[in-house]
Amino acid sequence: MTKGYDRLRLQPSLGREAERAAETAGMTLDAVDLVIVGTAGIVSLRPVLAALEAGKVVAMANKETLVAGGHLVMPLAAARAAEVAARDPASAMASPLAWLRPIDSEHSAIWQCLLGERIEQVRRLVLTASGGPFRDREPQGVAGVTPAEALAHPTWQMGPKITIDSATLVNKAFEVIEARWLYRLPYSRIDAVIHPGSIIHSLVEFIDGSYKAQLGIPDMRLPIQYALTHPDRLPSPGRTADPPAWGPMELLPLDQRRYPAYQVVRAAAEAGGNRGTILNAADEVAVAAFLAGAIGFDRIPALIDDAVTRWGRDDEPALADIAELDVEVRTALQRELGVGQTA
Repeated sequence: MTKGYDRLRLQPSLGREAERAAETAGMTLDAVDLVIVGTAGIVSLRPVLAALEAGKVVAMANKETLVAGGHLVMPLAAARAAEVAARDPASAMASPLAWLRPIDSEHSAIWQCLLGERIEQVRRLVLTASGGPFRDREPQGVAGVTPAEALAHPTWQMGPKITIDSATLVNKAFEVIEARWLYRLPYSRIDAVIHPGSIIHSLVEFIDGSYKAQLGIPDMRLPIQYALTHPDRLPSPGRTADPPAWGPMELLPLDQRRYPAYQVVRAAAEAGGNRGTILNAADEVAVAAFLAGAIGFDRIPALIDDAVTRWGRDDEPALADIAELDVEVRTALQRELGVGQTA
């Protein structure tokens, strides 16, 4: 991929078409077999589409690509899988998930639990959430929390945007949207629970009442490696421990009174249309405003909900429309809140 980026550096000012070429060139080089996507925001959407169109495998840690553009991405992954299935139905690459491989620990867990299973025999998917730093606070107790308190995640060390999203559980609601696209199940069959120990990374319930789960000490090296080596498993440098050292396997209901943003995002996602793009843009601006001290933590859900009401439409947008809507929403909200670039 280095040669591709060297080539792009020679064309710094050729306008929007050159910028689009820069976004995708590394994804389509002949020498590239697999692309890892770890950027934040919808900047990854165009490169992911280009990579799949070029027949490259995509391993993705970016949530916003499917939140805003799942209706564009998954048909391409399915098309690549169908091409393989026509030649070799038994191939591991005859599945869309072999082409669009989730790196998030929750979706990697579900992917692993579904291997060898039939999706029509799945009753529901159950995503686990640590609950963030405020899982034991009453809803009225979060109004005055500081950015430093919200950034103190109890389990994971992450960037500020995703850490705040984990505190509001917007992050988990985005994962519900991802699950809808990746596993082709309706929202009514995708749930989330609070699991403070972060040992159970997600569960699958089957129609016979049995469950499968993927467990392990929290370590992102494991889902990253699995995405790279699928369908094989190789020795890993990731952390491990004997089961007695794992600690409590407590699973608790997700109290939506404590996490109003989770319900706001889920409701918008179920309404469909262009709302995924709005959710992403509004959340980025709201998080940036909170980190800058412009709004309180408790205002984040209302800001997202208001943006969905203002800009929401039922038609699924084309790629160009997603980009245009993203700019429109974030520009308007930044101006109204008095904040600049998003987190």
